Amino acid sequence: MDHGLSAEDRKKQLVRIGLMMLREQPIHELSIDAIVSEAGISRSVLFQYFPSKHDYYLAVISAAGRRLLRLTKPDGNRPRDEQLHEMLLAFVAFITRRRRAYISFVRGAAGGDDYAVEVYAKTRTTMADRVLELLDVPEADREPATPERMRAHAWFAYVEDLAIEWSGLPEGERRLTEQELVTHAVEALHTLRKL
Repeated sequence: MDHGLSAEDRKKQLVRIGLMMLREQPIHELSIDAIVSEAGISRSVLFQYFPSKHDYYLAVISAAGRRLLRLTKPDGNRPRDEQLHEMLLAFVAFITRRRRAYISFVRGAAGGDDYAVEVYAKTRTTMADRVLELLDVPEADREPATPERMRAHAWFAYVEDLAIEWSGLPEGERRLTEQELVTHAVEALHTLRKL
């Protein structure tokens, strides 16, 4: 055990361990005993940094949401259509690599788990904002309840479901490549905007 870690470094270490374990299991199945064993500390030490299991789970799920947003952030130096395509490719890749944990995240939010709902909503809102920006939608049309915002939000749910279903297929049974899936998703967005 490294006793030399600052409080902030210890918190980051514990969240990193949670993120690592989140790849293999849903957030609600993370074992505090496994976390502290990996960190080389006792449960009481973990609870010095996170007052409850809920607080720890919230820190981990928040970090996962930030990671998703960081990994899917468009490269502003590229044309907007390429940025959208690359953002979606990164999103599909993220879900594919962490499918089980991502599904747990979505279901946790849908089921009302308070540590998932807020993070999921913020993540979805940020992704929808990015899409509207890449489509060069005027600011006034990006406000909540506007048709453009509602379409982007609903379309993102469609893309998410496509990625979850596609990533669950054995590779030999996927009739679309990752690129084709993303191209389809972008075409669906443009079609939806014409309705």
